[in-house]
Amino acid sequence: MLRSLLGAFAAFLTATSVPAQSQTAEWPSKPITVLMGFPAGSGVDVIARMLQPSLEKSLGQRLIIDYKPGAGGNVASEAVAHAKPDGYTFLLGTAATHGVNPALYPRLSFDVEADFTPISTLVDVSNVLTINPAVIDATSVKDFIAKVKAAPGKYNYASTGNGTGTHLAFAEFVHKAGLDMVHVPYKGGPDAIQAVLKGDVCCIFNQVQTVLQHAKAGKVRLLGVTTKKRVAAIPDVPTIDEAGVPGYESYTWFAIFGPKGLDRAIAEKMNLAIKTALDDPETQKKLAELGNTPRYETLDQFKATVKADRAKWAEVVKQVGAKVD
Repeated sequence: MLRSLLGAFAAFLTATSVPAQSQTAEWPSKPITVLMGFPAGSGVDVIARMLQPSLEKSLGQRLIIDYKPGAGGNVASEAVAHAKPDGYTFLLGTAATHGVNPALYPRLSFDVEADFTPISTLVDVSNVLTINPAVIDATSVKDFIAKVKAAPGKYNYASTGNGTGTHLAFAEFVHKAGLDMVHVPYKGGPDAIQAVLKGDVCCIFNQVQTVLQHAKAGKVRLLGVTTKKRVAAIPDVPTIDEAGVPGYESYTWFAIFGPKGLDRAIAEKMNLAIKTALDDPETQKKLAELGNTPRYETLDQFKATVKADRAKWAEVVKQVGAKVD
């Protein structure tokens, strides 16, 4: 009797586990939605669109990019944090959404570590000090600093929003250089860049890829990149560290996250698709031309990155006193 019951129970377990195993083996069997917490045309969006064809080829399914901008990326993050972990909803997150935001928004309805499955980083992104010469006619970082110090409180700088990477990068620069400037946040990269182009503000720290075309057209001037090394796309532009603010460094990464509870086999398949996309020489070339550095990490490596960056950005937020409205 006992043997019969054990046999029946084993058969039940086998029967109920087959659909789950089958689902994982067949993944993906339909289009995958990737939520984007920033506007169309933003730097994150540029990278997503660039990698989209390669990822779709590797996965054999369409990627649907769903824009849910707001609250520094928190709107999209919240949606994915509470999404069903079936492998059909992912987030395109950043060092800001998963490093900066926990320090800026103390009452988030999710935890950036516990409520997500980190899949992999995509790229490291350098910002560049971008000025409108018609507003502040500086020719170098040192010249910029001198002109701003000569007129305390006169010059306004733009950002892509309170607490975003562009805001904190500039705020840290202002802090280290001892400047008196006014921060003006905008709703995303496109609006912030337009404010610089129109002369509403003098400058911005923004991603190389989003300002490169305007620099080539002579509408803005690029004075210094925020990374420790120069950027291949603009080799003549020095780092801010070497150009006048020793020790300064700031960069961000873009990455893919799934909701918590995502099957590891699915996470590994998505991770491999990302690796395949980033290993493609043509993709690497296109990313470099826009000032980005491809950055692949394993599931465990990326999990460690999120933890470390959360701690790092908490210190920066505290140091510069950044706040959100």
